[in-house]
Amino acid sequence: MTTGLLLTLAALAVVDSTSFGTLGIPVYLLLAAERSPVTRLLVYLGTVAVFYFLVGVMLMLGLSTVMENFGDALHSRTAYWVQLALGVALFVLSFRFDPKRRKKLGKPERRFEPQPGGPRAMIVLGLTAGLLEVATMVPYLAAIGIMTTSDLPVMQWVPLLATYVLIMIVPPLVLLALRGVVLGWLDPKLERLRTWMIKHSAAAVSWALAIVGFLLARDAAFHLFFR
Repeated sequence: MTTGLLLTLAALAVVDSTSFGTLGIPVYLLLAAERSPVTRLLVYLGTVAVFYFLVGVMLMLGLSTVMENFGDALHSRTAYWVQLALGVALFVLSFRFDPKRRKKLGKPERRFEPQPGGPRAMIVLGLTAGLLEVATMVPYLAAIGIMTTSDLPVMQWVPLLATYVLIMIVPPLVLLALRGVVLGWLDPKLERLRTWMIKHSAAAVSWALAIVGFLLARDAAFHLFFR
């Protein structure tokens, strides 16, 4: 396990922490009408964290099986060229999510405003958010792929995966703690953050694709040209 690997995983986790499911929905829950959002937010974040962790474990075990059968092929120069091409493709694809380009194409803006409820509703909301994002959580899938190709033993990738998931939910927990201390000062700023996230959601997707594409391309280029 290298420092470069840890920094790459940390960077991907930070990108994941800014997704709509891990930051946007918690902001909505914090600004809901009820006076105490603590319980519902913690239930929601706990559901999201457990969902992501279990999906990660299943993916790691599945990819580990693939690595046992095709490990040599996946570490070949051909495989790294494919990874480099994928990284470049994701980076180029990020430009297609530019809000200005979407506006030129005349596509309507998509908005999603979750409705707060009790613990059961928050579990359902967390699972729904996870299922909706599972096909598009590119940073998380990239992190799983990097950990798998690094040939980490179970005793290393399990705590790494758990740490990754915890980093993902740190921002809303920080906001929750701050709100408990400076309620009147923070709420207007959260409202502006919610408005900003709605306005720039497409740009966030674009940045996520660009960052993940860069990290994949960088990792492949290192193995192809610098090892």
